[in-house]
Amino acid sequence: MTANGDHTAAAVPIHATPPPPPQTDDEAERRRRRRPARRPKTPATPTPTSAPPQAVDLAASSGPRPSRSMPPPARPDPRPDRAAAGTRQSCPLLPTPSRAEPRGPVVGTAPGGAPRRLFFQPHWADHVVEDALKRGTVFTGKLRVNAHNRNEAYCTIDGIPVDILITGTAQNRAIEGDIVAITVDPVVYWTRMKGQNIASNPAPGGVSVSREVSETNGNHDLKKGQADASCRFEKCSNGQPVPDRMHNHHKNSGFSQAVMCENGHAIVPENHEGLDEGNTESARALQRICSVICSHPSRRPTGKVVSVIKKSPRRGAVVGFLAPFSEFPDGEQRNQMNMQGSKRMNHIASSSLTGLVHLLPTDPKFPQMIVSVSTLPDSIRQRLKEGDIAIEKELVGAQIHDWNEESPYPWARVLQLFGKGGQVETHMDAILFENEICSTQFLSKSMACLPDISWKIPQEELAARKDLRNVLTFTIDPPTASDLDDAISIETLSGGIVRIGVHIADVSYFVHPETALDAEAQTRSTSVYTLRRKVSMLPSRLSEELVSLNPGVDRLAFSVIWDIDPRGSIVNRWIGRTIIFSCCKLSYDLVQDLISSDANQFRSAAASLQVHGMLKQEDIIKSLRCLYEISKNLKDIRFKAGALSLDTSKPMILFDEDGAPCDSYRYKRNDACFIVEELMLLANMAAAEVISNAFPDCALLRRHPEPNPRKLREFEAFCAKNGFELDSSSSGQLHLSICRIKEELQDDPVMFDILMFYASKQMQSAEYFCTGDVISKDDWAHYALSVPLYTHFTSPLRRYPDIIVHRTLSAVLEAEQMYLKQREISTGRNGVKTKSCETVDRCFTGLQFSKDAAETKEGREALSAAAKKFMVPNSDCLGGAAEYCNERKWASRRAEEAGQKLYMWALLKRNETMVSNARVLGVGPRFMSVYVPKLSMERRIYYDEVEGLSTEWLEATGTLVLDACRNKPAQRRGSQFKCSRAIEEVAVVVNPSELMLSEDKDEPGAIEAGGPAAADSVLLSDDAVKADVAPAALPLVIRYLSDIPVVLHAIGGEDSPVDIGVRLYISSYFK
Repeated sequence: MTANGDHTAAAVPIHATPPPPPQTDDEAERRRRRRPARRPKTPATPTPTSAPPQAVDLAASSGPRPSRSMPPPARPDPRPDRAAAGTRQSCPLLPTPSRAEPRGPVVGTAPGGAPRRLFFQPHWADHVVEDALKRGTVFTGKLRVNAHNRNEAYCTIDGIPVDILITGTAQNRAIEGDIVAITVDPVVYWTRMKGQNIASNPAPGGVSVSREVSETNGNHDLKKGQADASCRFEKCSNGQPVPDRMHNHHKNSGFSQAVMCENGHAIVPENHEGLDEGNTESARALQRICSVICSHPSRRPTGKVVSVIKKSPRRGAVVGFLAPFSEFPDGEQRNQMNMQGSKRMNHIASSSLTGLVHLLPTDPKFPQMIVSVSTLPDSIRQRLKEGDIAIEKELVGAQIHDWNEESPYPWARVLQLFGKGGQVETHMDAILFENEICSTQFLSKSMACLPDISWKIPQEELAARKDLRNVLTFTIDPPTASDLDDAISIETLSGGIVRIGVHIADVSYFVHPETALDAEAQTRSTSVYTLRRKVSMLPSRLSEELVSLNPGVDRLAFSVIWDIDPRGSIVNRWIGRTIIFSCCKLSYDLVQDLISSDANQFRSAAASLQVHGMLKQEDIIKSLRCLYEISKNLKDIRFKAGALSLDTSKPMILFDEDGAPCDSYRYKRNDACFIVEELMLLANMAAAEVISNAFPDCALLRRHPEPNPRKLREFEAFCAKNGFELDSSSSGQLHLSICRIKEELQDDPVMFDILMFYASKQMQSAEYFCTGDVISKDDWAHYALSVPLYTHFTSPLRRYPDIIVHRTLSAVLEAEQMYLKQREISTGRNGVKTKSCETVDRCFTGLQFSKDAAETKEGREALSAAAKKFMVPNSDCLGGAAEYCNERKWASRRAEEAGQKLYMWALLKRNETMVSNARVLGVGPRFMSVYVPKLSMERRIYYDEVEGLSTEWLEATGTLVLDACRNKPAQRRGSQFKCSRAIEEVAVVVNPSELMLSEDKDEPGAIEAGGPAAADSVLLSDDAVKADVAPAALPLVIRYLSDIPVVLHAIGGEDSPVDIGVRLYISSYFK
């Protein structure tokens, strides 16, 4: 809905108008020489005068006018880019020049040198933006583009409860992921909020809580087992999780002992002072905007981009297809083109003459681009010259290198050719490029940092570490895992006490700071698992041999050991460096069978158990069952403390002997997974507690903000609409509510999957942060785990943050020893007998942190010296490292999900199509949104303007009626209306007589000869569809939450983006 004359609300003053940037003589001359703007054809409604880059102020609704000059009262804006989100009248993001006006000269300057008209407003100067930010007239945030409609983008501003909508040319050359400066429009321009019901309009964004929790167990969520990886399609907010709105950053805050910088390393000063930012102009402006939003709850704030503060890294990694410059069609138009071969060859050949080609990005959030032929590789230029039409199917990687206000499209430069589209390897290479994931071999200077093949554990390490080689220790991983970075040990003590240890590969022993290997590991930041391909953070010589906790060999480890009583309470803790010996490598399925009560499963599993060393199979089995009972107690304690779980089954892909996807199924984690998970969570929490207490301003932790309040309210409304009672006052209450709903939906598992699908979307993304950058300790907490402190410690082979935590923990251990040694010396001089109490021996790493010891002169000196020795980053450096690790983690997540989608696409392409039931989540006059439980994904089906299909939308009841057109509709004379799509694009239609013929084959003899009836295929609209789901009959009546049969099929690949499409599966005699 556009902001037009029926919006009578007066504008409200929020902030003063910033001064325009100073003009240079050249800019003034260029403006003087530019031709005047055309007079509007319909001057009935004047437009507000806004001379960019001057910000639009929000006018007052009441009260006296300010003494300073104010802009005239805001009036409705008739410009097309003011169209509301979701309306069909909204104009394209970029104006498309007519064919009568050649596109080449439009970009840049005219042949005579005169400047052309501006397509966008110039960006503000940096100093003007900085001044406007201080005064609260401009705000910053990250731009997120709607993947369904690139004309819409959203910007999240810290402190504002709703996202700011930025449409059309107001995006001002900003692209997905840019950090932008924006002004907020007057209220009269604000659009109406979309429907509050998330069933019909699911809120974008969110992150899987189950994924966040499962990543704590050393990549045990089936990532190491590449062939067993899940294929889940979660829609993070445009590919990137939404940051927390209330995330307040603060450099070197003094709420505790500040750790400051000395020569690039951390030291503890004598004194510290708290900082008070006060009530700034910007804060007051935010408060006023929030008041206006509360006064207009049905309005969505809109704004304009006035500057790009930080360009998105994704500008340098664009993937797409080349297209002739003379065509430049939109995505849908390009798919529908049916040109003659000679005509297409002429267009391609003309590109070599004009010197320009177009780049059509595969990511719908990116704008179409222009590429100069002169920058293309010689092979591509020659093919363009020859008119090779196959060039349109070449997938390329490019970067945006320029986009000024005189150009309607950004200019790009091709960097890499991936090959012919439609091939899995080609698209996988493009996915890695798009997410800036380095898959090349490690540098020779990095490999030179590794010890030679004959390396053995030095004697000094054997003497300095605790020797645990005689303690029963083993690993639990997916069967195909090769980088084993965590092991578990167990001992039974007197009094029912059980000593459990978590042993993590000591990567920091081999990867030293400020070395080539450390620099490359930090650049990669994380390992990436894409089902059939693994991109390691560290060389395999290190991750699979020297450090990997393989069975039957001595290994260096960093260990956390607890003494746990029968009630599950921790009575003691020890942290330090160790030497371990793993007696066996176990898989999840094997452990599940060994702890199972099924005698047959147990006997089969026991027979395949291989044990190294002096231990026996009975010892392993007994220990596993003891661990299982302890993990259940730990899990119960954790959830009673308020933890949240959104764990559900996930789609999985199976591969044949040739590595091609052959089938899919749903996988749910078993009890063996939770044994590992609980212990890894415990180790991560222990590490977080120790490093944050010792270095309160330079510890790397991981926080999980509370859910987005608006999205949480929408989720509550969704549950209430469907009759479910939800208490979201805390993570614990939310978990209890979900458990109750699960009991109610035992007979409707699909509905519960949908509920969990939406519950995950309300969650914000967990992120790494430096403790010195977050003011309040309340903001350090992890919402899903319901713990105040959390970090990543257990997977240093695949996560660089874990290496930083290891080094910080090493510094704490070193400082502890230095302090105790200094105390012994000082007390010996005074003739005082030293204490041998456990708390004194472990004043920094024990269950109770000795703050008194840390605040003494000896304690501060020990912590500062240890931080310098192990090169613990100071808060400034650590904050930047945390931000970079977050970006890399999100990029790896995008790559993993894109890889999963690619292999599912390949499976559907191989099988042609797949039939499944779907649940309708939203329905309207143009399209419906359906949830496909087989793939745990949401898709849209558009049915407007389809030949042979009539649609009737009943607004009052929210009902859609689809039927076949029995008679050809009469064409009105002079009418330009025509059906834009064939019915085959929307539905797979089968004649019931053909279906009955296929059912006649389902006899016992036929089934035995040809396999199950579900595998029998029938030809439906020229597609082979497995008929295990009955088609719907026309006329088809569809309402909210209706179950409908659909057909899944592969889309694109050869010359367009890879995607999975959904069509209706219906039967009709009018086929």
